[in-house]
Amino acid sequence: MPPAESGAPGRGSAFALSVDVEDYYQVQAFASVVARDAWNRFPSRVVANTNRLLDLFDESGAKGTFFTLGWVAREHPDLVRDIARRGHEIASHGMDHRMITELTPQEFRAQAIDSKSLLEDLSGQSVLGYRAPSYTVGRGTLWSLEILRETGYAYDSSIFPIRRRRYGYPEGPIGPARIQAGKTTIAEFPLPTVGWGSARLPVLAGAYLRLWPAWASLAALDHHRRVGRPLVVNIHPWEIDPDQPTVDPRGRRPWTHYARLDRAAGILRRVLERDSFDTVRSRLEHLGVLERAGDDDGRSATA
Repeated sequence: MPPAESGAPGRGSAFALSVDVEDYYQVQAFASVVARDAWNRFPSRVVANTNRLLDLFDESGAKGTFFTLGWVAREHPDLVRDIARRGHEIASHGMDHRMITELTPQEFRAQAIDSKSLLEDLSGQSVLGYRAPSYTVGRGTLWSLEILRETGYAYDSSIFPIRRRRYGYPEGPIGPARIQAGKTTIAEFPLPTVGWGSARLPVLAGAYLRLWPAWASLAALDHHRRVGRPLVVNIHPWEIDPDQPTVDPRGRRPWTHYARLDRAAGILRRVLERDSFDTVRSRLEHLGVLERAGDDDGRSATA
């Protein structure tokens, strides 16, 4: 099916907000030097940083979807409860931040089921949404969408319609759409891009929210409003934490991880002041891409 390119123009017509809830040492940039069984040795900062984001969202009246890593949920169950209590959506970010390209279909299915069950138990919500670590739903991992549907998920928000070394699906939709998932379809809310000649530039999500100057992010937001294209802003809690420890024992500090950490909160605040933002689920429902609650609430995961 073609992407849903239009939404009613105007404030809050189709802008969503999301957070990938993970700690600074769990990112792909450090996967080669930080073993997962060593995660507990690092001082955690995810609760304090997520609470800073929650306070910032409260200031602007924004609601968001928190794609939460299962490992974080197990270690900090009260954080999941607090996010839900403050009126935000809980969704899955997998269990241990392994990219889908590193998982077998059986491993992916187990993570999809386990994370959904854990997050639902903690939040009291139906967990309908999923975002892959490092946005790794692409040409070679489209099989994961069928598994998501089979395990009770109603939407995905992992596709970045760009071309990058580890991720990207240039042929993917550039706006919310229902896309093929085996013999059925799933709602997709892709990460935002702006066309530049024959290329697409990533904007307003993850490192791209930090690394572009504020004026570029605001211009991208205004462009999406002007053309009536929905978008989802995305940030990680560690991206607003310039005081986080250096992880790599060799002292290596990857530029894409550490650059402009002192600017991210300010840029995000300006973005949130520009329009109104709601959860991914609510925006997909508003656009008619996702069935409304009660029609497909996703709680019946199957093994």
